[in-house]
Amino acid sequence: MVSERREKLAGPPTEDLGWYNPRDKKSEFKVERVTYWLSQGAKLSDTVHNMLVAQKVIEGKKIAVHKQSKSKEENAKGKAQSAAPAVAPKA
Repeated sequence: MVSERREKLAGPPTEDLGWYNPRDKKSEFKVERVTYWLSQGAKLSDTVHNMLVAQKVIEGKKIAVHKQSKSKEENAKGKAQSAAPAVAPKA
């Protein structure tokens, strides 16, 4: 869907450019209209970008959608600290 950035999320879309069915993993895009809007400066979300690359509508590399913010070592260190019992200060 194409929508104005200034419009509310629940507002009517400017144009419908295709569909995606997550159960069947099927999708269909209006290629001509997608390329038109991209030429006008429209920006894609990471997920839509990856779907368009997979369908060969646009060229490029896929974008990692689920980025890991911490390494495994940092996660283990954080869990170890949270597992340590808290000591209340004496008054």
